[in-house]
Amino acid sequence: MEMVTLNNGIQMPIIGYGTYKVVGQQCVDCVKEAISAGYRMIDTAQAYGNELDVGRGIKECGVAREEIFVITKVWFRSHESGQCRDSILQSMKHLGMDYIDLVMIHWPFGNTYAAWRDLEKLYAEKKVRAIGVSNYMASQLIDLIEFNDIVPAVNQVETNLVCQQLPLQKVMAQYKVAHQAYSPLGQGRLNAMFGDPLVLAIADKYRITARQVALRYLIQSGISVIPRSVDPRRMRENLDIFSFKLAQDEMMELKALDKETPLIGSSQDPDFVASAMTW
Repeated sequence: MEMVTLNNGIQMPIIGYGTYKVVGQQCVDCVKEAISAGYRMIDTAQAYGNELDVGRGIKECGVAREEIFVITKVWFRSHESGQCRDSILQSMKHLGMDYIDLVMIHWPFGNTYAAWRDLEKLYAEKKVRAIGVSNYMASQLIDLIEFNDIVPAVNQVETNLVCQQLPLQKVMAQYKVAHQAYSPLGQGRLNAMFGDPLVLAIADKYRITARQVALRYLIQSGISVIPRSVDPRRMRENLDIFSFKLAQDEMMELKALDKETPLIGSSQDPDFVASAMTW
């Protein structure tokens, strides 16, 4: 498994298993299946409502806890000082763990400063191995960095072939914040992209699938990915992206597919943020 070295020296797998909208026994079974397939990073969040299920899957998987890199995210309704800390300690109980590898602020809403400073304290207490953010755009990321002590280790943000976050990538590289892609396959919204002649031609050349082309492009760009699937065959397909390497001209051609168009929504889009306040 290829690894990403975070800005505090911690090693994080470059590919992990996402659990968004996977709950109950299905989540337990999928986590166990993913780990059996070779995944060593599992992503969850308080808002997903499946931390108990993820914890059970990891406990029952037969692989030692220290071999699994576990991510969870704090919901913005728990950002007030003290509330954030309590919510993370509750997440640890749900997961059945005495530490979490990476905890992120899920969205840059509410009292993010208070939340971040709670995360800094938990990091100092070694209850979390790394702290990061999710859905932070460039201005929000710079603001957090400039007025706090610890630079986020990771920014998990929607990234895929049509939303490559290229300007944000430059800012993250400047501040040594690792880029992690959620929805690297577009949550089912990229069907047209997977029919693109360029993507299909590359897939045919390497005898792989269009989805594997999309994932390989991201990890070859140094971006960590967390694809989600409940299909064991697809889980293994998503993981099988290390036996080939895209040529430089192919990388440039795929880069040109970027439309700078978020499929999920941007934390700096007023309409999206207004709707988010009802969550």
